[in-house]
Amino acid sequence: MSDERCMQRALELARLGNGCTSPNPMVGCVVVHDGQIIGEGWHKQHGGPHAEVNAIASVEDKSLLPKSRVYVTLEPCSHYGKTPPCADLLISHGVKDVVICNTDPNPLVAGRGIKKLFEAGTQVKVGVLEEEGLELNRRFFTFHSRKRPYLTLKWAETADGFIAAANYQQEQISGVLAQRLVHKWRSEEQAIMVGSRTALYDNPRLNTRLWHGSSPLRIVIDKNLLLPPHLHLFDGSQPTVVYTYKEQESRENVHFVQLREDEPMLPQIMQELHQRNVLSVMVEGGTFLLESLLQANLWDEALVFKSLHKTIPAGVKAPGMAFGKLSSIQTIGLDQLLHYHNR
Repeated sequence: MSDERCMQRALELARLGNGCTSPNPMVGCVVVHDGQIIGEGWHKQHGGPHAEVNAIASVEDKSLLPKSRVYVTLEPCSHYGKTPPCADLLISHGVKDVVICNTDPNPLVAGRGIKKLFEAGTQVKVGVLEEEGLELNRRFFTFHSRKRPYLTLKWAETADGFIAAANYQQEQISGVLAQRLVHKWRSEEQAIMVGSRTALYDNPRLNTRLWHGSSPLRIVIDKNLLLPPHLHLFDGSQPTVVYTYKEQESRENVHFVQLREDEPMLPQIMQELHQRNVLSVMVEGGTFLLESLLQANLWDEALVFKSLHKTIPAGVKAPGMAFGKLSSIQTIGLDQLLHYHNR
């Protein structure tokens, strides 16, 4: 089997950890001996064994490892974290041939794993299906390279381009299939963010009740702490962070973060989320927050449901996407899904 085919299998395995590994990356590993796969593994959840550990454990005859080639989608770690270094594991089993998709941007690794393998006499090949690996772990790479979470904007708009009614009252724009898909997306992100108007008028729960998966960290911006305490966001059912200019004592599962009024708010939030180790955030409104992020160029993807039929007489205009590249259009039930990427 070619290196590309084996690495493709490792990437397929890595995707099985989607939504479960953050703030760690998704990683897959394949062990090949004489053209046959004899071991496979992936990083299943944060804090659990890494892909290399699971792949090595799945090999029935460990005596074959010194004569095998190991494919891993990300550079084996070289430091002690929640688990021992994977580079040491490969060396201890006598592995002499390792193929890597991407080097690790994490400063704790960043080439040290490869160096350790080289020094042990291991042959290392780097960069097989590199672009595919970068796409798979785009959240992880953005977090380390830009020192902020990967930001996905999401909204629904009517056929005539409105995101809400004129009085900001909640309007159900997208269909049932689109709603279920949004809950799937939520299960794959670490956090969901909304502004104060969305919190007040829509009173969202921001959970994954329509999909099997973990509910994300909830984030709301409430500059002057004007949101009433009875909102779903403050029910304590899942961790919630409130960014504000006011001082407020945190309570169970609701944490208040006071920001400086003499500095722009959004960069402060990005910095605090980076320090909090949040890899990815889906922003679900409202219009002011979405447009602010677009204008500040603080976004990576945008997922827009456009109704094929629903219109409203007047309302709040949906954000414009002048600086986004339209990557794809799909039909989801009664809606179109427009997928944009930041140029």
